[in-house]
Amino acid sequence: MVPHRAARPEVTSRRTLRRSGAPSSRIRRPGRTDRDRRVPDLTAGRLLIPSGLTVLAICAGLSAARFALDGRVDLAVGMIAAAALLDGVDGRIARLLDATTRIGAELDSLADAINFGVVPALTVYLLLLRGQDAGWVIVLVFVCAIVLRLARFNILDDDVTAPEYTKDYFTGVPAPAAAIIALLPVACEQQFGDGWWTSTAAVGAWVLVSAGLAVSRIPTVSVKTVSVPPHKLVGILIVVAIGAALLVTFPYVLMLLLIAGYLAHIPFAWRASRWTAKRPHTWDKAPAERRAERRAARSRDRVRPLRSQARLGLRRPGRP
Repeated sequence: MVPHRAARPEVTSRRTLRRSGAPSSRIRRPGRTDRDRRVPDLTAGRLLIPSGLTVLAICAGLSAARFALDGRVDLAVGMIAAAALLDGVDGRIARLLDATTRIGAELDSLADAINFGVVPALTVYLLLLRGQDAGWVIVLVFVCAIVLRLARFNILDDDVTAPEYTKDYFTGVPAPAAAIIALLPVACEQQFGDGWWTSTAAVGAWVLVSAGLAVSRIPTVSVKTVSVPPHKLVGILIVVAIGAALLVTFPYVLMLLLIAGYLAHIPFAWRASRWTAKRPHTWDKAPAERRAERRAARSRDRVRPLRSQARLGLRRPGRP
């Protein structure tokens, strides 16, 4: 006796529906809904945006080298500045779009080696040190310093054991900032003409100083962690407007001011990082609270009695 089997529901395949002339709306893919078909997959496009900006930065950097070969200084410096701007934008966009990938990080590091190592070195050599063997050695040292700085940055960035407060600071001057600093003699030559600042000794010494800042362990503020309070937004916009006016009228004066301001912030960043390293519990606090705590600590240190007075048990006049 053959056991009775339950009737199986008839399953119509997509190929059968196509042959029978059924409308395409009845053809469905397994596991997909109408909503899935209506919403396109934007993952690939989202991942391409940051990498595309990095490729544009490479093109800008290499174009700067070409303009330097042609003696077009303004365009060469402008392309390096554009590469630095794109380098700062692509990372932020990748984080905003949640499109950070390993290949994007490696591409960004290779782009930095070209744009802020090779290209600024060639620009300085072609414009101020051309034909001098000592000048060529100096620019080679600069390129090697930038590459070493990038390699160390990649290692420190992958270090999961580093304290959280170290994310607020870079170790050494970042590659884009070091590249702009190295171009200081070029800016001086364009703004003030020839002088002692265009001599081989002065240019070589400054390029070596820039290389030393890049590979140093001096802490510098990370722009990624800088936040602008709402009550200071108007002042920041005024400064941006002044910078835009200088960019159009006196671009090299603006460049000199930016370099001077960046170098001036280094002692304050070094002091702030040391203070935070001794008090890592303050890292979670807002910057204003940390500044208030530092001011309070300095006030306590000023009123603290001297060691000799403390040993003798003396008190300052007017104090109980």
